[in-house]
Amino acid sequence: MHRFLRAIGFSNFKNKKQLDELIKDVITHSDAEKIAIDSEENEFSQITHMFNSFCGITVCGEYQDDNSFYMDYFYPVFYGEGISTDEQIEIERHMENESYAGVCDEMRLGVTLIFYLQNVADYLNHKMIYGTICQNVTTTLSALSLGGKILLPIGKNESQIRNTEQNRQNRNHLIAAARDGDEDAIESLTLEDIDLYSMVTRRVEKEDIFSIVESYFMPYGIDSDQYSILGQILEIKLIQNELTKENMYILKVNSNDLMFDICINKQDLFGEPEIGRRFKGNIWMQGKINFLD
Repeated sequence: MHRFLRAIGFSNFKNKKQLDELIKDVITHSDAEKIAIDSEENEFSQITHMFNSFCGITVCGEYQDDNSFYMDYFYPVFYGEGISTDEQIEIERHMENESYAGVCDEMRLGVTLIFYLQNVADYLNHKMIYGTICQNVTTTLSALSLGGKILLPIGKNESQIRNTEQNRQNRNHLIAAARDGDEDAIESLTLEDIDLYSMVTRRVEKEDIFSIVESYFMPYGIDSDQYSILGQILEIKLIQNELTKENMYILKVNSNDLMFDICINKQDLFGEPEIGRRFKGNIWMQGKINFLD
């Protein structure tokens, strides 16, 4: 049982019989099916059935000689909106099956961003034609969450907002220069981190940490595509799983200047989401590469 099924409205599916019936229904009533040749030159089929405009289940495998479908693996899928990053993406195959991870050096985060690739068949077909990913692709990131909290925003005046934005832009320029080997930029970033650590250590003695830290994005657990985040809520949608009738929130979040959508079961979100408030929780990051035709 994939534990992130709960995030798209399947919290009551707890046994193998229910799951088998659900997977059979996905294969029988698919909304989209794509076929490609995988890394071992076998036929690869990717079947998706949507339970609303944003969430669904994707089943991957291959058809047998008798036209029956053999499932290799499945996963809940949530498609976000907009462009999250235009950084160059590297694709790496997972060890256990024909699934892939996207990797990019997103300088706004300060860490290597790794996500679970949603459109595997598109990637395999693109790779067969071009041999590699084109340089000018974009990526739409989205995430599933099993639990989150709503925090109030940090109060700021206009001057503080402008200073924060200016400092963020300066830091991004330094990170870009440091990535190219600029030793002065590396030294400046090191000193800046030392000053930041000293400031936080001093203030945390009298203030709550979340009144100091406005946003963060950092790896969580042992899985490389899971993160712990804190970010400002920009948009809110309330949607429903058409099969189970469970409600989910879609929150567009700005975390460290990276904007993406998060889907979370309504019963797993503590607090009332509003635009301007912050979301804090752990996420499983997915991503769709937008290939040019």
